[in-house]
Amino acid sequence: MKKIIMNIILVFLFFLLQCSLFQMFSVKGIVPNVLVILVAACGFMQGERSGIFVGFFCGLLMDIFFFDIIGFYALLYMYIGFMNGLFRNIFYPDDIKLPLVMITMSDITYSLVVYLFTYLLRSRFHFGFYFLHVLLPELAYTLLISVLLYPLLLLMLFLVNKFDKQEA
Repeated sequence: MKKIIMNIILVFLFFLLQCSLFQMFSVKGIVPNVLVILVAACGFMQGERSGIFVGFFCGLLMDIFFFDIIGFYALLYMYIGFMNGLFRNIFYPDDIKLPLVMITMSDITYSLVVYLFTYLLRSRFHFGFYFLHVLLPELAYTLLISVLLYPLLLLMLFLVNKFDKQEA
């Protein structure tokens, strides 16, 4: 039960960070995608179910507050959470390489799907421009922020697991 409450609090906290604090630190309109960091981390730390749950609510918040179509980002984040949850068996808390690789792949997947459905379907074929001016800077910024946020997420998960074991 504590994991569910922690995940709900993290979803709202990271959504607020994405929409307020990191907007002030945007570089040429590029902000880090901290929701991808959260969804990927919850997926590979807690498994597929948690990744899907956190991904759905992160995407739903994005859909409700910023976009006309409800469900696109919810499905996209759910997919990212599920795919990261498949790697739970090879997750080791001491190793930061796997989380960084998974966050990188998740952010690239996110950016390519957004490009496909928001630009390409509207006959905007400037993938080179999108790749150099949106995808790569967002990826670098997201990885930089994930190096700072990931240890905090790991600590929170460790504390919740410790309290759950003490109750049992």
